[in-house]
Amino acid sequence: MNSHSLTGLPLTKMDVERARFNMIEQQIRTWDVLDQDVLDRLFAVKREEFVPRAYREIAFADLEIPLGDGERMWTPKMEARVLQSLQLRAHESVLEIGTGSGYMTALLASCAGHVTSVEINPRLSADAMARLKRHSATKVILEIGDGARGFGTERYDAIVLTGSTPVLPDSWLEQIKPGGRLFAVVGDAPAMKARLVRWTAPGAVASEDLFETVIAPLKNAVQPRRFVF
Repeated sequence: MNSHSLTGLPLTKMDVERARFNMIEQQIRTWDVLDQDVLDRLFAVKREEFVPRAYREIAFADLEIPLGDGERMWTPKMEARVLQSLQLRAHESVLEIGTGSGYMTALLASCAGHVTSVEINPRLSADAMARLKRHSATKVILEIGDGARGFGTERYDAIVLTGSTPVLPDSWLEQIKPGGRLFAVVGDAPAMKARLVRWTAPGAVASEDLFETVIAPLKNAVQPRRFVF
């Protein structure tokens, strides 16, 4: 990792691993992420390699790191909590809406059989592709497109929306395979809920609100009907 500390001295590999360890112990474990498989993947998939170079010194901070064009990475604890909630298995397929830096994509690919990730911003998609290639992420297809209301006709074992949506369109529920899961942050600021939706039977799902948070909305997210008096 070619970066420098606030003193101007290069960060050593030991510094980086200590920062990663502290991130996991102080941010992630304390947010009820205790699944050892998830924690192991956070050690294995190098977050600093997916952070823009200007921000690598704060790669492990409890912050949403800017990616440009108004986009930001999730905080580390958010990434970890979502990964734990999805309980991905090695044969499963995943659809990610909002590739961003590619880091969450890499985490998903480390757990699942295949990941399709859709990004509306071509620059972000190209940057993420370069990072994923350097990380040898081979089970990933990156697509450029608008995934705010669904994407394609395939069905998936797990779907992750990395931007919020004021309402969750039914089109998403139709893309979940039997037994599948969908993660989305639903609502308007300042009252958003991180929601896990599970397929329970044909035409039926169960929803669980996991925690409260506020993240930027997907571009072109579906808006609720607003009444004007």
